[in-house]
Amino acid sequence: MLGKEIELINFGKLTANSPLIELEKTSNGAFTTGAEGVKTILTTPDKKVELIGFDTKTLAYVPSAMQYDAYYPIHPVSLDKPVKAVLMDLDGTSVKSEEFWIWIIERSIASLLDNPKFQLEEADLPYVSGHSVTEHLAYCIEKYCPEKSLEKAREFYFMHTNNEMKAILEGRGREGAFTPTDGLKDFLYTLKDKGIKIGLVTSGLYEKAMPEIISAFNTLGMGDPKDFYDAIISAGFPLRKGSVGTLGELSPKPHPWLYAETCNVGLGIPFEDRNSVVGIEDSGAGVCSVRLAGFTTVGLGGGNIKSSGTEDFCQYYEETLEDILKKIL
Repeated sequence: MLGKEIELINFGKLTANSPLIELEKTSNGAFTTGAEGVKTILTTPDKKVELIGFDTKTLAYVPSAMQYDAYYPIHPVSLDKPVKAVLMDLDGTSVKSEEFWIWIIERSIASLLDNPKFQLEEADLPYVSGHSVTEHLAYCIEKYCPEKSLEKAREFYFMHTNNEMKAILEGRGREGAFTPTDGLKDFLYTLKDKGIKIGLVTSGLYEKAMPEIISAFNTLGMGDPKDFYDAIISAGFPLRKGSVGTLGELSPKPHPWLYAETCNVGLGIPFEDRNSVVGIEDSGAGVCSVRLAGFTTVGLGGGNIKSSGTEDFCQYYEETLEDILKKIL
């Protein structure tokens, strides 16, 4: 708990009950409170984003598990109606699948340890959901088996993923792995009826993201999601020996790039019109990503926003898609 009120330029006023934590220095030591115009430095409890407050601006610092850190300016946001576009996360927001992907991470580390009885702890959950595959695996390796290699962990991850995806698409596999979020069909059709563009945004790789949304659309009788959405952006394709990969592992949430690309390139909405765009997320990394991209951020209950301490990144927080519709229309 912050313990006092703090106002950050372009970010907003934080109450004494804010879960953000004050720091003397950024985790990389580049900025110090009271030096070079820095008024305050805050971090989210999950340590994924740090806010650096100056008299005239606020910067967000995103540390990288792969040692490619980044800084982003915080832009002011407001909800300008009528809304032109809604950007939606996949896992947890559109489709309930977090438990499945946490299970895949768990199975990957079990294989890495050669221990089929291995289980993650409750304290691990904020660090194995909402971020990139590499970050999830790197966290587990550091905690449970620092002598093991990330490359080998990725091999096991994709082995388990490919086997499960194939089984699910063939009607086998883990029961209840992917289910549509309550109210998804009505929510999406209401947006369509009002002429609002819809973008689907995921940090997941293409090979795991598309079976999820295809499965959900099949359940809802909504046809091909590629025909329904105005744009779909994923983290792309994994880099493996003998194949071509993409930059997805270096630009996942909480970085803003996936949301920025979906809106600007996928939907053709320029940055200056960002206040007519809404992003919906259920994860801490996700709401940070939307907010750093400069869009009105709506948190959806059921994910790890509160447990990760990132609710201050949300302009709104609702428990259902139906409640979100009432806020944005």
